[in-house]
Amino acid sequence: INAEYGTHRSKPQSQTSVHMSRRLKELINDVRECKTAQDERAVVAKELAAIRTSFKKNEGDYRQRNMAKLIYLHTLGYSTTFAQMECLKLVVSPYYSDKRIGYLGLMLLMDEKQEVLMLVTNSLKNDLTHPNHFIVGLALCALANISSAEMCRDCSPDIEKLLASSNPYIKKKAGPESCVSKQCVAW
Repeated sequence: INAEYGTHRSKPQSQTSVHMSRRLKELINDVRECKTAQDERAVVAKELAAIRTSFKKNEGDYRQRNMAKLIYLHTLGYSTTFAQMECLKLVVSPYYSDKRIGYLGLMLLMDEKQEVLMLVTNSLKNDLTHPNHFIVGLALCALANISSAEMCRDCSPDIEKLLASSNPYIKKKAGPESCVSKQCVAW
């Protein structure tokens, strides 16, 4: 297992968690096969209940898969705001693949709850100083999309350090032409 480069651990399949591990592709197929809006709502309600149960059982092996399904359901217009804390759990994971889906979930599902914003700011600050430049890039992308005046104020010293980076990937993400710089300068 190499947390720095984001290789993921294997996920055990047990008989009791087979329903919880339903894949996104299967959910999409089930939703598309619905003949009426009522059928669709029933499929979505059943899936949301299964995802909530999985979160309550703290099944970390399926958190990433469940977040992908929640993002899909959000694009269909269903309420998925209950998953904000699960996004944060993915963001604080040492695995790149968890962080990627966690930040995507935050960018789409986050609302203006102050306590969640403070936790997001702390996670962003940690990832802005991460040695892996891809994780730094994820944090910069998320900051550009969800930043508030407080986030920009708290993260600006780290962004200034990144501007002096010798890594071209980081310079491009944090540079003066990037969304991060434009967003934080506007504040």
